[in-house]
Amino acid sequence: MRVIPTGDVTPPHKRDIGIKEAKGAIIAFLDDDAYPCKEWLRYAREDFRDEGVAAVGGPAVTAPSDPPREKASGLVYSSALVSARFAYRYVAGKRRTVEDYPSCNLLVRKDALDKLGGFQTSFWPGEDTKLCLDITRGLHKKIVYDPRVLVYHHRRPLFKGHLKQIANYALHRGYFVKKYPATSLKPAYFTPSIFLVLLTAGALWVFFFDQFNILYASMLLVYLLATLAGACAVSRAEKGLIPLVWQGIILTHLTYGFFFIKGLSLPRLSEEP
Repeated sequence: MRVIPTGDVTPPHKRDIGIKEAKGAIIAFLDDDAYPCKEWLRYAREDFRDEGVAAVGGPAVTAPSDPPREKASGLVYSSALVSARFAYRYVAGKRRTVEDYPSCNLLVRKDALDKLGGFQTSFWPGEDTKLCLDITRGLHKKIVYDPRVLVYHHRRPLFKGHLKQIANYALHRGYFVKKYPATSLKPAYFTPSIFLVLLTAGALWVFFFDQFNILYASMLLVYLLATLAGACAVSRAEKGLIPLVWQGIILTHLTYGFFFIKGLSLPRLSEEP
């Protein structure tokens, strides 16, 4: 192992330095709060037997040693009410090809990275979105999701750390709807913002027209029951975390919805050159 000091630069710049220094045919990316399962590299190597595959990713499941608030954060991420059709990023799903995948668990061919010039971006998070777009649309190569290529990812605790991360994700995804619509202009990313707008508009409507308060209260009750059911579904093995996960799902919706709208409205992000 060789440690290469990079100075105070963003993670994508650090990765670009690593790419230039690396000599292997496959570059494996992890975050500093993730660690792989024992067979991680062996299973990934099997996927790279297909020459059309330029990158391989797998689930980043919550580390079993994490304390309760970190586990609750992981359960929130794994809920279909939060991650929708992308829940396979947090729990093992079916093998498939994908067009966008997080760099906390991503292996990429060195020759593909050399052709693309690495990440070549100051966006963080979001550097992986650009790289995956370059791989699939620029090189016309495949990115494979393999549930066996698994890493354990330590989570940020509910609520402060978790919601701060959600806000950052949402801000960048909202901006990427304009910057990289090919992978970011998806209905699922808009859902929390639509909910937030309806929630706010409904509250104002009831304030001025109280005859609609029963309808509004009924719809709000349905939402609360649905999110409670979602929290129970993902917390079957951790029933004591259900109240935390329930609150986490609701606050994740509201936080993501607000910052996604903010990202949509920004002319540029601060780290964009």
